[in-house]
Amino acid sequence: MITDFFFLLIIMGGHVSSVELPDADQQITNGTIIGDNEAEVEKVCNFQDIAQHLNLNKDNFKYTMSRPILNNSHHTEVWLEVKLYAILDMREIDQTLITYIWVYLKWRNEYIEWKPDEFCGIKYITIPTSYLWMPDIAIEEMTEKDKASPSPYLSIFSDGMVEFRNDQVVLSTCKMHVYKFPFDIQSCNLSFKSIMHEDKEIYLQSSRNDTMLTEWSRKVMHTQYEWLFINISVTSEIVNHFGFDQNAVTYTITMKRRSVLYLANFILPVLFFLLLDLSSFLISDTGGEKLGFKVTVLLAVTVMQLLLNEILPSSSDSIPLIAVYCIGVFALMLLSLLETILVKHLIEKDSAIEDETDGDRSLGENSGSNQGGHNFCSCFREIKRCSPRASVDEVSSHETPSVSLSSLTQKESSSKLTEVSVALEKVSDELRETGKTITLLSSNRKPGYWTRMVEFISPKDVCDSWDLGDDVNILSEDETDYRSLATSV
Repeated sequence: MITDFFFLLIIMGGHVSSVELPDADQQITNGTIIGDNEAEVEKVCNFQDIAQHLNLNKDNFKYTMSRPILNNSHHTEVWLEVKLYAILDMREIDQTLITYIWVYLKWRNEYIEWKPDEFCGIKYITIPTSYLWMPDIAIEEMTEKDKASPSPYLSIFSDGMVEFRNDQVVLSTCKMHVYKFPFDIQSCNLSFKSIMHEDKEIYLQSSRNDTMLTEWSRKVMHTQYEWLFINISVTSEIVNHFGFDQNAVTYTITMKRRSVLYLANFILPVLFFLLLDLSSFLISDTGGEKLGFKVTVLLAVTVMQLLLNEILPSSSDSIPLIAVYCIGVFALMLLSLLETILVKHLIEKDSAIEDETDGDRSLGENSGSNQGGHNFCSCFREIKRCSPRASVDEVSSHETPSVSLSSLTQKESSSKLTEVSVALEKVSDELRETGKTITLLSSNRKPGYWTRMVEFISPKDVCDSWDLGDDVNILSEDETDYRSLATSV
C-alpha cells in the first residue's frame, strides 16, 4: 500500500512538472518575442535607420560629388528666400552696406526618398552638411566673408527636398547717390548666383514675392541704424560674366535716410554762422574787432566743411546739394570778409590823406598866425590900452578951452569909439562862428584824430599861449569895456 502511494505521487508529480514547463517555456518564448518586437520598433523609429536605409555617409560619392539628379540633362531647381533682419551700418565714404540676413535654400535630391509610414511617420531628419551636395550660391556684391561659420546642418525630407538655413552678416558694396544728401533715398542690391554652374545646370528662383518679403522684414527688423526701411524687391535675370549664362536673383533693399540729426547738427549751424556774419555789419569799422570776428566765423564754416568731407564719398558723380550750400555760404562770408578789409583799407587811406592835408593846413595857419596874429593881438592890446585912456586924458586936459572945441572933440571921440565898437562886434561874431565850426568838425571826425592834431600843433604858436577860447573871452571883455566907455561918453 505504501508502495502504491509513492508510485502515485511519482506519477502525479511528473505530470504536474510536465504540464508547468511548457507554460514557463511558452512565457519565456513569448517574452522573447515581445522583447524582439520592442527592439525592432525602436530600431525602425530611429533616425539612423533612415540614414542606413538611404546609405548616407561621407564616402558616398553619389550624394557628395555632383548634382543629385538621375539624368544629367536635367537642371536642378534651387529656391531662394532672403529675409532682412537688420541694417547695421552704411558707410558713405566707402560706399558699403552692412546687413544681417537669413538665407533659405531648397532643392530636390533625386536619390533621397522614403515612406514615412515604414519609419514610424518620420518625415524629415537633420544631418551634417558634409553628407550631401549643396549648391554653390554666393552674393556677388559681398566684399568680405562673414567671420562666423555657416550652419553645419541641413534638413532632408521624405520626398527628396533638402533645406538649408543660414544667418550671416553681409558686407557688400552699394553705389550711393548722394546728390540730395541728407534727404536721399538709397537702393542697394544683393545678387545671388552660382559660382560654377550654368543656368542649364542650376535654375535659381525666388520662393517669395516682393510684398511678402517686405511685410515679413518689417515685422522682424531689429535695428535700422540711421535709415528707415521702405521695401525689398526681388528680380530674376540672366547674366553672362564669365563667358556663359547664369541665372541670378537680385534683392533690392530700398531705404531712406533719417535727416533730422543732420538738419540740427549741420545745416542749421551753418545758416546761423551766415546770420552772425551778416550781423557783423553792425560793428564799427574803426577797430579791428569786426575783422577778427569775421575770420573766426569763416574758420568755423571751414571746420564744418571738413566734417562734411569725411562723410561724403570722393567718387561721387555730381556735387551734392549740401556741398553747394556750404560753398555758397563760404563764398558769401569770404566776400563779406574782403569787403571789410577793403573798407578798412579805404578808411585808413582816407585818414592818412586827411592827416597830411590837415598837417599842411595847420603849418600854413601857424606861419600866418605867427605874423598876422601877433600883430592883430598887439594892435588889439594897444587899442585896449591906449585908446580909452588917450580919449579920457584928452578930455580932461582940455576942459578949460572953449565949449565949441570941447563939443567937437567929444563928437570925434564918440564917432571913433562907435566904429571900434562895431568892428569888435563883427570880430566877436566871426570868432563865435569859427568856434561852432571847429566844434562841429571835431565831432564828425573819428576818435583819435584830434588827439594827434593837438599833439602836432603847439599851443604856443597862437598869440603867446592864448587859446581860441581866451581870445573870444578877451574880445568879449574888451567889447564890453568899449561899449561901457562909449555909453559913458
